[in-house]
Amino acid sequence: MVENLQSHGVITSDDVAKAMEAVDRGLFVPDPSYAYVDSPLSIGYNVTISAPHMHAMCLQLLDKNLKPGMRVLDVGSGTGYLTACFAVMVGSEGRAIGVEHIPELVASSVKNIEASAAASPLLKQGSLAIHVGDGRQGWAEFAPYDAIHVGAAAPEIPEALIDQLKPGGRLVIPVGNLFQDLQVVDKNSDGSVSIRSETSVRYVPLTSREAQLRGE
Repeated sequence: MVENLQSHGVITSDDVAKAMEAVDRGLFVPDPSYAYVDSPLSIGYNVTISAPHMHAMCLQLLDKNLKPGMRVLDVGSGTGYLTACFAVMVGSEGRAIGVEHIPELVASSVKNIEASAAASPLLKQGSLAIHVGDGRQGWAEFAPYDAIHVGAAAPEIPEALIDQLKPGGRLVIPVGNLFQDLQVVDKNSDGSVSIRSETSVRYVPLTSREAQLRGE
């Protein structure tokens, strides 16, 4: 899977390649036989795990903000796969926080991480954690973050996430309703932000737990 993404130019960073090789996607999907197919997969609760190329793209976009010792927030952490990749990249001296509003997904993601030889020690040590919460509010406890990733599409960029981004930090978030763009938000040293669109995407909506379970 990683070699295929490298051959197509999706992965160019050695650190991203090593993280995706270290964290076995097969441990984080309902049916491991489809784990390495470059396609999104349903994980229940009207949610999907993104296709490997989208995970690789987001890791690439955040690569410089995922160095050892840095802090990263993963909003809509789902099965925990990308959060685990983030944790491997920032290492034991860093901190990777996942926020997911479906308690059952949080519980299963913790089990998935515990089965990962690369991520389990970081979970036990405390540098990797998954919390139940409304990701639109971020996770203020460990802010500010060098990197923030959002795995669902927001109608507009939540102000709380910009507030929790460190100067020099980067936020990657799908924005839009029917038509969505993957937006890259860089916070400048003076606190202002620069925003650009990377590509058109299709994600489930970033919404309340109740609306998500209703499929809205």
